[in-house]
Amino acid sequence: MKKTLILIFIAFLGLLSKPLVAQQTAPNIYRDSVVQLYGVVMTADSLKAIPYASVVVQHKGRGTITNNDGVFSIAVNKGEHITFTCIGFKDRTILIPKNLEGNQYSVIQLMVNDTNFLPATILKPRPTRAQFERDFVNAKVDDDLYETARKNTSESQKRIILASLPRDGKEAVGASLTNQASKYYYSGQLPPMNILNPAAWKSFIDSWKRGDYKSKN
Repeated sequence: MKKTLILIFIAFLGLLSKPLVAQQTAPNIYRDSVVQLYGVVMTADSLKAIPYASVVVQHKGRGTITNNDGVFSIAVNKGEHITFTCIGFKDRTILIPKNLEGNQYSVIQLMVNDTNFLPATILKPRPTRAQFERDFVNAKVDDDLYETARKNTSESQKRIILASLPRDGKEAVGASLTNQASKYYYSGQLPPMNILNPAAWKSFIDSWKRGDYKSKN
């Protein structure tokens, strides 16, 4: 009976120890897969440091950039692809070995210049002022642009713009000072009646001819 109890107790201890071992080994497996990648990015022809180059882990959405000396450092996993990109250089991709021993990996990444060929452009100066004026006058402009220019420069459109836009600071201050000066000028007496003022009548007639008093609806 005692031997049976001892065997049951030993088997029970064995069952309890298995999860504990799994819990202890799982972090070790994860820790062994992480690699500290560091290095420098340089030009292939002159071995000059490339600052602010992008170092990105593919399909992971994380990365870093090089400093002013082209040096970088980032934590990656074994088996991941690392892409180096920079404007004016061809992209480069490296693979972190899956069977890498240790948790550090250094690299000196050389970048090759990427040449972009643009279409040829020929610049021809105007030989004389007369030719420039002739070409400018004879330049073809779409009728829609002509119509837009006419609408924007018409008297009715300018009056609408003046009526709808608020006064700027200079205009507001000028109107306020004019009202105050008129108030102080006629202080203590009745202001003149503009009904007998020819200048006021002329201003009224000009406004009426322009259509300032017409309904805008």
